[in-house]
Amino acid sequence: MRIVPHNEIENLGITPEQCFDWVEDMLMHKPEVILPKKTSIVPQEDVFFNVMPTVYPNHNFAGVKVITRRLERKPALDSIITLFDYETLLPVAILDGSWITTMRTGAVAVHTISVLANQDFKEVGIMGLGNTGRAAIKILCAKYRNKNFKLKVLKYKDQHLMLEKMIRGVSGTENMNVEVEFVESYDAVIRNSDVIISAVTFFQGNFCEDNVFKEGCLVVPIHLRGFMNCDLSFDKVFGDDTEHVCKFKYFDRFQSFAEVSQVIRGEAKGRTDEKERIIAYNVGLSMHDINYANRVYEFIESNNITGQEFTLNPPTDKIWLGR
Repeated sequence: MRIVPHNEIENLGITPEQCFDWVEDMLMHKPEVILPKKTSIVPQEDVFFNVMPTVYPNHNFAGVKVITRRLERKPALDSIITLFDYETLLPVAILDGSWITTMRTGAVAVHTISVLANQDFKEVGIMGLGNTGRAAIKILCAKYRNKNFKLKVLKYKDQHLMLEKMIRGVSGTENMNVEVEFVESYDAVIRNSDVIISAVTFFQGNFCEDNVFKEGCLVVPIHLRGFMNCDLSFDKVFGDDTEHVCKFKYFDRFQSFAEVSQVIRGEAKGRTDEKERIIAYNVGLSMHDINYANRVYEFIESNNITGQEFTLNPPTDKIWLGR
């Protein structure tokens, strides 16, 4: 069994474009995936222990991600993925989940933009510049490499200082097609933005009044807080999985609901009017994590990359106790 640490995954050279494509592939094939609802244990506020399994028989892999959060830990989020061969149901790899969780979450947000936003968008507002927010920006700039747009970024501590350098690195040119503006408030991020991405992990109430959201905007909450007023007033609500979103307080009062995966498979309508205000919740599907883990493992194996191996030495006899 292979042990795949964080630095090994980070150094494989996986591109933002690949991250995007892997998300689209899994959403296209979501009906083929056995995807139980995540088990979430919350022993106290802002502490959780989540278990997220996925089985994909058609592609011969299965896996379980365990993701935990403790605010006093640095970083607060940590995850580990165990990948299984579906034919034997034996583990083949244990992978650090930090890079996978971060990049797949950012890629899902950008994929949602590609499906549901007005594609002539001019301004993108983003709140939350931790790893997940940065991943979304990195993949957004790669996906829309040749598009001119403004990125309005909420200042927070000193997290915004290296952002422009990162964007320049993605664009690969000194003449960036992305104009970056740093703003001081949630209202300033949201007002006049065609797309709003939120990676804010903790917030009480709503970020702003409903009338601040412009006509035709798309809101993509990577983390769910701050947008409950949109649930009642927006023209359409989308989600990554109905089982996740149906527990929302105002689910029965949504004007319209469908899964993003249904849209790309042609089973539901997405945006049908440039004036529609849309919010799309991505609660998080383990099928993306396990697919990323399998892609990483296959890349390592096919390129004969050496690394840490170990075995649990399980018993080989049917009856082994009391021999």
